[in-house]
Amino acid sequence: MTHKSNMKLSAADLAFNAINVIIMAFVCIIIIYPLYYVLLASVTDPVIVNSGKPLLWIERLYLNGFAETLSYNPLWTAYGNTIIYTLSGTAVSLAATIPAAYALSRKDMYGRKPVMFIFTFTMFFSGGIIPLYITIRSLGLYNSIWAMIMPAAVSVYNLIVCRSFFESGLPDELLEAAKIDGCSDFGFFFKIALPLSTTIIAVMCLFYATAMWNQFFNALMYLQDDNKMPLQVALRNLVLMNQANQMGSSGDAMITKQKLAEQLKYCVVVVSAAPLLAAYPFLQKYFAKGVTLGAVKG
Repeated sequence: MTHKSNMKLSAADLAFNAINVIIMAFVCIIIIYPLYYVLLASVTDPVIVNSGKPLLWIERLYLNGFAETLSYNPLWTAYGNTIIYTLSGTAVSLAATIPAAYALSRKDMYGRKPVMFIFTFTMFFSGGIIPLYITIRSLGLYNSIWAMIMPAAVSVYNLIVCRSFFESGLPDELLEAAKIDGCSDFGFFFKIALPLSTTIIAVMCLFYATAMWNQFFNALMYLQDDNKMPLQVALRNLVLMNQANQMGSSGDAMITKQKLAEQLKYCVVVVSAAPLLAAYPFLQKYFAKGVTLGAVKG
């Protein structure tokens, strides 16, 4: 009887595993194919892409889109600006978020709940676009790097995740033991809390860097000079410029420009997303673990 029950259990396990594999394979296809499609469409003749047939391989190579994109001089200036904004913005955001989250995780902090309420309140109500614009101009930040960094310096959602991580990952007994050994609050934060929080710091780097890399609307609002625009704005200008160039053309020239404008949409996605896709695998192991550890416990 025992042998038969074990055989039945093993068969059930095999069936369960097979179903899991099928479901996960289906989910992976749903997630991966759109990315694969965009990559193929960026190097495939737009006539084939616009035919509506599913792309499985490159049927007719067409590289005019990448040639136009990579020869667009403002693109490289915008790339440099975006790298500067991303690195600087991520550093400022970490410097603001991590200490604030640690302080709010301390149960002995005076006024902890009212301060947390003020942070949370901003998630549901904001002053609006026009007051924020006036504030940026009044502070003298307009058309500067700080106009890109300061409005997005702290995400309340990220702050809550970090606070939850510190609450669950740093027991009160650890702080008490450190204080018995003569460690100050600042010493505990820099020498103990931060070294134990590399996981959540990596997650915050990923979150803030991704948000900063994709900034578009803030640049249109707070930047004036073209040589200060980030990558997303430069790519948008490239697409609009090629769409406008179709006007006034006729015959073969118009067909060629239309094909180029269609393919540029896919090339722009590849150019803007490639650096993040390249960096993500190195942070993936921290991402899943950090979000789990920093999740709000019920």
